[in-house]
Amino acid sequence: MPASRFRRTALVVLLSLLPTLALATASRQNTEEFTLDNGLKLVVREDHRAPVAVVQLWYRVGSSLEAPSATGLSHALEHLMFKGSRKLGAGEASHLLRDLGAEENAFTTDDYTVYYQLLARDRLPVALELEADRMQHLRLAPDEVSRELEVIKEERRLRTDDRPEALSFERFKAAAYPASGYRNPTIGWPQDLQRLGVDDLRRWYQTWYAPNNATLVVVGDVEPQAIRAEVQRWFGGIPRSDLPALRRPLELPAPGERRLALQARELPSLLMGFNVPSLATAAQPRDAYALQLLAALLSGGSGARLPSRLERGEEVASSVRAAYGAYTRGDSLFLLSGTPNTQRGKTLDQLEAAFWTQLELLKREPPSAEELARVRALLVAGLVYGRDSITAQASSIGQLESVGLGWRQGDRLLDELGQVTPDDLRRVARTYFTRERLTLGQLRPEPTAEARR
Repeated sequence: MPASRFRRTALVVLLSLLPTLALATASRQNTEEFTLDNGLKLVVREDHRAPVAVVQLWYRVGSSLEAPSATGLSHALEHLMFKGSRKLGAGEASHLLRDLGAEENAFTTDDYTVYYQLLARDRLPVALELEADRMQHLRLAPDEVSRELEVIKEERRLRTDDRPEALSFERFKAAAYPASGYRNPTIGWPQDLQRLGVDDLRRWYQTWYAPNNATLVVVGDVEPQAIRAEVQRWFGGIPRSDLPALRRPLELPAPGERRLALQARELPSLLMGFNVPSLATAAQPRDAYALQLLAALLSGGSGARLPSRLERGEEVASSVRAAYGAYTRGDSLFLLSGTPNTQRGKTLDQLEAAFWTQLELLKREPPSAEELARVRALLVAGLVYGRDSITAQASSIGQLESVGLGWRQGDRLLDELGQVTPDDLRRVARTYFTRERLTLGQLRPEPTAEARR
């Protein structure tokens, strides 16, 4: 690369880093953490741009902790947390928050269950009181449990069983994680939902819903010491629990190639997943940062390798994507997905071959310094935009805390990404993009009536 061109690239990257470096410094200065005597961790970040705040309560329990034949517990309990506590009946907390102009919701993943409210800063104590009440005094009335389980079964039918893409990914995930609880669908297997009962849910609640298994995140127009006092007021009297050992979901490093074929949609699609470590499990943390950069190099924007080469160049695909989840409690997957360009007569096998060609190229030749700089700047831009949302800031803090990395890890991301070299990308591609780590799923169109004859 000519020296002048390299200097221009370096200058562009440096300028793109400056606002994020300032934001990272500000987040360190304006973020404080406290731990109550009962083990509840509180992280407060000041952001005074608007008179609002977001409250997020993260419990370190999700579907990966569920045993075979007992899946769906975490997600079902999330639903039931809105069905009444000591102070309020079913649905009353939600009505109260809506009357106050607040937004609320919850979600469950493999690793955690989260409850959150976005509200005016002066209404924040209401959210804290409600969360503290249901942390300790959830009602699990049999009739409410029965009704809500029927709602969840219908949710599964609508969102998974009747959607070929979702159903195929569920089967794909079960094959991709042969050794860990990540194989469990968050909503639960159908047969497990049929036998789920009040006693199962009560045991799950009593086991995991405790202050020493939770992180409370508050971001917005707040003052940390005042929030600490409010949290102590509402949560301080809740006793800590003796928690089970929380083991990381680790996978076999090379489980062997696994292939699935499903029929259920109009257009064919391909999904390839490689077993890889997350940032929490990588023996060399730089591997996780390199995998983040590789995902962006392959499909970060229209100029990335996969869309430019496979969609517009070879026209072998109508859509392609790469993705990697670095922030999980256990091992992760590096995913490639796409739809072959059927208008050009391209097939699933041809798309798979094209993916392998791009992966083999990464193994042979490291990307140029200029390409790596572009990809790094793209990730940095995403971090900058994320700082505009107090909800995104809180979610980043809560996720990092819940998977065992700590919120300060977010402030180290810029430095760590900057240390990854082109040779690191080639090394990581050679290490992880192998057939021994591959799960491949093909979703094929159902044959027509004429073809079945």
